[in-house]
Amino acid sequence: MLTQLSTIKSRLGIDDFNVQFDSLLTNTITALSSRFDKETNRTLSHTVNATYEFCANDTEISVPCYPIETVTKFEAKSSESTGWVEQTSVDFLIRRGCIISLPNDFRLQNLDFRPPLSRLTYTGGYVLPGNVPGPGQNPLPPDLEQAAVEQVAYWFQIRDKLGLKTRWPHGGTYEGLLQLDLLLNVQTVLKTYQNWSL
Repeated sequence: MLTQLSTIKSRLGIDDFNVQFDSLLTNTITALSSRFDKETNRTLSHTVNATYEFCANDTEISVPCYPIETVTKFEAKSSESTGWVEQTSVDFLIRRGCIISLPNDFRLQNLDFRPPLSRLTYTGGYVLPGNVPGPGQNPLPPDLEQAAVEQVAYWFQIRDKLGLKTRWPHGGTYEGLLQLDLLLNVQTVLKTYQNWSL
């Protein structure tokens, strides 16, 4: 989860001993974390042994979970009957924490094996709040966590008005309700972390 329940409760001014909304808020944080992944077109949370398939001709591989910590294995497959075959001594370079550059494709590295499909295993992403980053790991950027906190708080505060365009609380007075899917400042933050794929 991109933020902790205690952080959300503090933001909303809910006492730590008041557990009435804990389940609702936890589910909202979980759903919003998944939504942030979809909006940014990447996996934000730290993932160990993630796999990513790519065409054997590719020399610039943009993985969906970054920043990349380590790349542990390259594999290739030419048929389902033979399955994945590990490729050893693959020379690569990690650029800008999100691109894996190969000097040439697998076809040139292993001339007797011409696979149409390749796969790599790697570790990447951000260490989420509540966990201590180890050496070489990256904590979740503060602006991403704050965007998650503000979005959950906003949803919680208007949860009884969701789907309404106008509300008449008393007499002839009415309120026009703004229908925002994501807060504008949250949208701005997410754009800076968006993964662009070609």
